[in-house]
Amino acid sequence: MTTIDAHQHVWDLSVREQDWITGPELAPLRRDFSLDDLRPQAAAADVDATVLVQTVCLPEETPEYLALAADDRLVAGVVGWTDLTSPAVADALAELRALSGGDRLVGIRHQVQSEDDPNWLLRPEADRGLAAVASAGLAYDLVLRPEQLPSAVAAARARPELTFVLDHLGKPPVRPRRQDTWAADLRALARLPNTVAKLSGLVTEADWDAWSLADLRPFVSVALETFGPRRLMFGSDWPVCTLAADYGQVVAASHELLADLSEHERKEVFGGTASRAYHL
Repeated sequence: MTTIDAHQHVWDLSVREQDWITGPELAPLRRDFSLDDLRPQAAAADVDATVLVQTVCLPEETPEYLALAADDRLVAGVVGWTDLTSPAVADALAELRALSGGDRLVGIRHQVQSEDDPNWLLRPEADRGLAAVASAGLAYDLVLRPEQLPSAVAAARARPELTFVLDHLGKPPVRPRRQDTWAADLRALARLPNTVAKLSGLVTEADWDAWSLADLRPFVSVALETFGPRRLMFGSDWPVCTLAADYGQVVAASHELLADLSEHERKEVFGGTASRAYHL
């Protein structure tokens, strides 16, 4: 089985500040994280390839990620950033595809979770950008707060030609352990055939110091019920996950949470879905 980690990051603070790493809780992340740091951990966990995902909404980062992907076989794809609201978004995507490593560009993501407007995705200029992403043959990653899920449903419904990839299951309220409207909103998104979701980022939604598989299982169960294995993909969210667990622990926890699936279904979550959604 080829195992794909569909969600990981790198950064070099000497090159670019990560302005989201603030406060004492996130202090362990205030250092450099590279593919060389990840490589031995991925090998030890039998992970064959990864998808490198943007961290900041700046145009300089994505070309750097593509260059890394061009030189490193560990990275099968890059989810980058470009200004979706720009009238020149189609040209910007074409320029990225023409760069070294441009063939590894598989998706675009914007930090919607940081937008004050809960309906940011539904703005006409954002919808125009989503249309350009679809025309370029790329997927669109959704990183958002749970209360923004309804707007994601509306956006995905309006763009059936575009594959929407929900990061971190939409950040369910694992801590405290309650589901509120998250489960209903996730079901609404899953009803749209052009959507898939990542089993990623769950340990950092739980109690970092005292999480257990029992804390995560109800949310994984809802995801399996709604999306099914063919529309779910594993992601580590490394190195953000290290706030609560090391890389090996995240991979092992994911395998344990999916232990009741058939071998074929596990292959889908740990590689097949990512390969299809991102055309890896």
